[in-house]
Amino acid sequence: MTVSETQGARTNTPVSAPAQRRLRRHRHNRAALFFLAPWLIGLFGLTVGPTAVSLLYSFTDFDFLNAPRWIGADNYARMLHDDRFLRSLANTVAYVGLSVPLRLAVALGVAILLKKAVRGVGVYRAAFYLPGLLGGSVAVAVLWRHMFGGDGLVNQLLALIGIEGPAWVSSPEYALGTLILLAAWQFGSPMLIFLAGLQQIPQDLYEAAEIDGANRRTRVWRITLPLLTPVVLFNLVMQMVTAFQSFTPSFVISNGTGGPLDATLLYTLYLYQRAFVHFEMGYASAMAWVLLVIIAAMTVLVFRSARSWVFYGDER
Repeated sequence: MTVSETQGARTNTPVSAPAQRRLRRHRHNRAALFFLAPWLIGLFGLTVGPTAVSLLYSFTDFDFLNAPRWIGADNYARMLHDDRFLRSLANTVAYVGLSVPLRLAVALGVAILLKKAVRGVGVYRAAFYLPGLLGGSVAVAVLWRHMFGGDGLVNQLLALIGIEGPAWVSSPEYALGTLILLAAWQFGSPMLIFLAGLQQIPQDLYEAAEIDGANRRTRVWRITLPLLTPVVLFNLVMQMVTAFQSFTPSFVISNGTGGPLDATLLYTLYLYQRAFVHFEMGYASAMAWVLLVIIAAMTVLVFRSARSWVFYGDER
């Protein structure tokens, strides 16, 4: 038998069924990895990698110009004695604690009003959702700063009824309140989610309650709110996480300073100042991880508290 005949005989040797399955699986895995490669590169190159490096930098003294120097937990200990850090944390907690409930309340109220199938309701829904599309844009923050300035539109309207308004964004007493009002005004996203939840509530429940003599307020309190609590939970968590990371409004309204007198110095703005103004990347990285822990802890608390107030349709 020649060499070519020997090779042909080897090629034509039947392959066992398990080997064929392994071969097909290997080919499928290679195809899957090929299509997943862009996502995997983004995951490890833009998310996992930078996150790990950030954790490493949080234990170093790093200023972009010199090599990182290991200092242990000094950055975290330093936060306890940093007055501006504590002020930014207090401002952020107040901002989240006031803006999130206010935004959800406005969003739910508007969603209940827009649930009715009246003529042109789609136009109204689009109009109320428009501020949510703008999000935390710079243009909206600039507009807000001019509206609440000393000679802004708000004070001009107050002057029509004989009230002299203060310079809202320049006053330490009211500056943070303007940020809270801006957050409440951008209620479009949670409004749509509430509206979708309202449309899933069976209409016969309202009809039965109306036959029993329940007024509108009772129907909302006894039917709408209990059945909408899963949607409330979702919106609460999402809006809370978003509020903790709020940056653009405080940056634009205060021109990046957090003023007046650090009244609008939110956590992310102070983190930005430490990282890109003072080039203290190690300290800024530590602040970022503290923020991550705070958001995670608050999310866990919300989910644990949900056991006592969230009602699911399959529960008795």
